[in-house]
Amino acid sequence: MATSIWFWVGFNAFVLLMLALDLGVFHRKAHRVSVGEAARWSAIWVGVSLLFNAGIWMFAGRQPALEFLTGYLVEKSLAVDNIFVIALIFSYFAVPEKYQHRVLFWGILGALVMRGAFIGAGAYALERWHWVIYVFGGILLLTGIKLAVRKDEGFDPEHNPVLKLVRRVMPVTADYDGQRFFSRENGRRMATPLLLALVMVEVTDLVFAVDSIPAIFAVTKDPFLVYTSNVMAILGLRSMYFLLAGVVHRFVYLKTGLAMVLVFVGAKMMLADVFHVPVLASLAVIATLIGGSIAASLLRARKDDDDEGPGSGGGPGVDAGGVERSGQTAAPAAEEGAPAGAASADRAATARPAPPAPAKSLAPPHRPTLRLRGY
Repeated sequence: MATSIWFWVGFNAFVLLMLALDLGVFHRKAHRVSVGEAARWSAIWVGVSLLFNAGIWMFAGRQPALEFLTGYLVEKSLAVDNIFVIALIFSYFAVPEKYQHRVLFWGILGALVMRGAFIGAGAYALERWHWVIYVFGGILLLTGIKLAVRKDEGFDPEHNPVLKLVRRVMPVTADYDGQRFFSRENGRRMATPLLLALVMVEVTDLVFAVDSIPAIFAVTKDPFLVYTSNVMAILGLRSMYFLLAGVVHRFVYLKTGLAMVLVFVGAKMMLADVFHVPVLASLAVIATLIGGSIAASLLRARKDDDDEGPGSGGGPGVDAGGVERSGQTAAPAAEEGAPAGAASADRAATARPAPPAPAKSLAPPHRPTLRLRGY
C-alpha cells in the first residue's frame, strides 16, 4: 500500500511515547514484575496491536490488514523461542528480578533499531534484485529444518566472541551496582554484569532477526507493514517474557510448530513465481500450526502432571524449569546483590531465578553448561 511519510512519523512517535511512558512512569522504580502485571501489560499490547490492525483495515483495506495480522502472528510466535534463551541469560548472570525489566527495555529498544535497519535493507534488496526472494526462502527452509531436528544444545556465553570483545575493551565489576550498566571503582569507569546481560540479549535478538525478518517478507513486501508488525510484536516481548518464561518449557511441541511455520513461509517464498498462496490461506495455516502445537503441548503437560501425581519432582539432575544440570548440583541461595560471578549456569531457566551463592569470578573454571530439554 502507498504509505505517506506522515504515517511513518506518526507510528514512530507513538512507539517512542509508549516507551517513554513505560520506563519513565510505569517502571520508573525498579521492582519485581508479577505475573498479574505481566498479564495486564500483555493484554494492553495485544489490544493496541489489534486496534492498529483495525486502523489499517479502515484506511488501507482488507488485504493490508490481513498481511499485518499474519506478520504479527509470525513474529509473536517466533518470539517464544527468544524468551527461553533470555531466561537462560538472566539465570546465567543471576540478574536480580527487579532489574530484568530494565535490561529488556533497553534490549528491545536496540532491537527496534537493528530490525529497522534490517527491514530497510531487505526491502531495498527485494526491490532491486528479485532473486533475493529465493535467498530469503532458502534461509527459512534451512532454519525450519534445523529447528525441527535440533536436540539438546549448550548455552555458554563465556565463549561468545561479542562478550569476549566487551570484556577486552572494558573492565567488568564483580558486583551489581543497582540497575546501573556502568559503575566506578577507585575512580575507574567499569561495566557492570548488567551490561553483559544486555549485550547477550541484543546478540540473541540479532540472531533471531535473521529468521523473523525474512519470514514477514514472505507474507508481505510492503516495508511499512513489515516494520509495524515487527515492532508491535517486539513491544510486547517484555510482558510476554515475565508471563511465559516460567512455563515456556511446557510447550514441548511448539518448536515443531515453529519449524513447520518457517518451512511453510520459506516454501511460499521459493514458489512465489510459480504459485501464489493467498494471505488469508497463509494466516489460516500459520494460526493452525501454532495453535495446534500449543494445544498439543498443553495436553501433554496435563497428562504428564496426571502421571506424576502430587508431590512428584523432576528427578535427579532436572529442575522445575525443564533444564538439565550437568557438572554440579544447585548452589544455595544468597542475598540479592551477590557478586555476578555467582551467576550459576546450573540453575533453572525460570522467569524469576533466585540469586545463587557468591563467588569471586565472572568465569569460574568449571562452570557447568545448561542443556535445554524438549525445546
